[in-house]
Amino acid sequence: MASSMIAQIGTRCPKIHWDTTGDHLFNKAVRMGIAATLILGVAPASSASTGEDLYGYIASNGTMHVTNVPSDRKFAPLVSKRTYHASITDQELEEAVAQYAHECRLSPALVMAVIKAESDFNPIVISRAGAVGLMQLIPETAIQHGVRNLYDTKDNIAGGARHLRYLLDRYHGNLGLALAAYNAGARKVDRYGAIPPYKETRGYVKKVMAYYRDYRVKPLKTPTAWKRSSSLGNDGQERERRTIGNR
Repeated sequence: MASSMIAQIGTRCPKIHWDTTGDHLFNKAVRMGIAATLILGVAPASSASTGEDLYGYIASNGTMHVTNVPSDRKFAPLVSKRTYHASITDQELEEAVAQYAHECRLSPALVMAVIKAESDFNPIVISRAGAVGLMQLIPETAIQHGVRNLYDTKDNIAGGARHLRYLLDRYHGNLGLALAAYNAGARKVDRYGAIPPYKETRGYVKKVMAYYRDYRVKPLKTPTAWKRSSSLGNDGQERERRTIGNR
């Protein structure tokens, strides 16, 4: 008989909704493995340990649905190559980065750098300020850029990339000012006419720039993502001025 279970894992983690064809297929070890993936970032129990492949997706309300018998295209394999974070596949992440970097005329390396600095590639992390997901979007920014599901990889990256494009256009290609505004808000950058004199913001800009330099020499590994990113020319690099702004 089919069964399901919803478990609340802490106040800042999503609920997990288990859709199974029998509890014997989803023993306690498997459930704890998936929970550990979400909370601690460790690898989930593999299909080898259960005899079944696991699939899942995160709904707009933050509930993660997990099943061994996917009935909807929303479900994606939970056990596959995951070098960035245990909760997201390399292919899913890189293809979304390549797609929206291309759409927004950005360097994929820049988008990767911002994701690394914002969430360390954790798609379900929530900050104390209420920013959500890979690119740490607050609800106001998400609405501005048409994001419907902050926990969805493509939706979140789309919103973050569009916001970066908006800020780069606002500051005439000055990457330092755009990154400062991404961190502290455009009003504060406008007030100072430079990177605000906040330790956190200045550190954030330096950190993203360092990641940016690293990712520029690390092409995306997924073939389809690499092909799309390379179409930008010059290893996908945008022509923005990589200035840190006035200090």
